[in-house]
Amino acid sequence: MTDRRIVFVVFDGFQPLDLTGPHEVFRSAGDDYACEVVAPRAGPVRSGSGLLVHAGHGVADLGPAGIDTLVVVGGRGVDRARQDEALVSWIAAAAAGARRVASVCSGVFLLAAAGLLDGRRVTTHWAREEQLAREHPEVRVDCEPIFVRDGRVWTSAGVTAGMDLALALVEDDLGRDVAHAVARQLVLFLRRPGGQSQFSVALWSRQPATDPVRAAVTAIHADPGARHDIAGLAAHAGLSPRHLQRRFAAELGVPPAAYVERVRVEAAQLALTEGDEPVEAIARRYGFATAETLRRTFHRRLGIAPSDYRARFRSTAEPADARHVS
Repeated sequence: MTDRRIVFVVFDGFQPLDLTGPHEVFRSAGDDYACEVVAPRAGPVRSGSGLLVHAGHGVADLGPAGIDTLVVVGGRGVDRARQDEALVSWIAAAAAGARRVASVCSGVFLLAAAGLLDGRRVTTHWAREEQLAREHPEVRVDCEPIFVRDGRVWTSAGVTAGMDLALALVEDDLGRDVAHAVARQLVLFLRRPGGQSQFSVALWSRQPATDPVRAAVTAIHADPGARHDIAGLAAHAGLSPRHLQRRFAAELGVPPAAYVERVRVEAAQLALTEGDEPVEAIARRYGFATAETLRRTFHRRLGIAPSDYRARFRSTAEPADARHVS
């Protein structure tokens, strides 16, 4: 089995999850990947939260050749790191020979400093969107998607979005079944931060294998509160209702109605934890018609009432752009 050499770039003040999340995704895919860590200097590198990670190589002793995928992480230290001419030059040289290049969150600033993003569409954490667009007008910044692929350059949004990106890279290499198995093994529940798309690929089901079913799934995620009866979904898919019903269950492992309900529940969960909108309004917006219907569905699926869910899981922390933005 051929190893794909994945090289992660870190620096003082990096965001540890930008490294450890994607690293675990690649390693959980089996022996297909060999992962290494490079930093401005070999040895211990302190993350923004104080976690020490050992970099096996410094840029002065690791040649830029032979890299399959270069992954540049983000973190609060990125602004200082992009002033490091040796590091930026090494990234440019390594990217030139790599099959593909990726950044997690604010790691995109290092790719931009290395001249790798001119004319490309990229994403980053929503809290740094304006800074990236202002400092790099040559880059097309789009912070709606959780990750963006533009040719051989992949960029992702903040922190845990790096795991979504890594799963996409695994799928690109080894297929969707392997990527889904990795996601299940890591018990991933992907919750989008504010300002980004609310839903990544739903990891609790298999993924669409054909364009018609993919079109129906896309319609559901685009507007969870829409009617989404079988006739409407069949129109999106370009299939008869009976044909879509069979294909949907065969490809995703659940019937359309169950899939729609779960997407709606996740949309309501997010709304409950990120805003002050009344439960009744959330119920109507996401297709439950009444607060009582939402309450019964929450009890059946989650074992908790919507109001109790909000009280238990709503964050009282500082905004993401004040803390923990990579």
